[in-house]
Amino acid sequence: MTASTRKTVLSLYMRVFRIARTWQAQSGVTSDTETERKYILQEARSLFRQNQQLSDEGSIKSCIEECEARIEIGLHYRNPYPRATYLPPMGLATQKGRKLRAQQRLRKQAKPVYLQSHDET
Repeated sequence: MTASTRKTVLSLYMRVFRIARTWQAQSGVTSDTETERKYILQEARSLFRQNQQLSDEGSIKSCIEECEARIEIGLHYRNPYPRATYLPPMGLATQKGRKLRAQQRLRKQAKPVYLQSHDET
């Protein structure tokens, strides 16, 4: 990891912690605010630790883009949780063969940048 990339990653990490410190839930309820703050901190810690061993510049850049997108979406909608994609699970494919692989590839391509770190549910 280059020095500039490291600086970018650390500044994003600190930005997430500053956002969590000043976060106010949309409902205005204190318990909701605390729950959302804890979620932001837990999510940031787990994702940054999960991606700590990355060495490929392309994958690091995609993680940085995902982080920036999640920050902007969270601040815009005042919701720290990832937005759903609303794609039906295997809605168009049969359970075997080429169509299934094609459907899985299309679902992977349709996944938004801010959900790349989340597994399929």
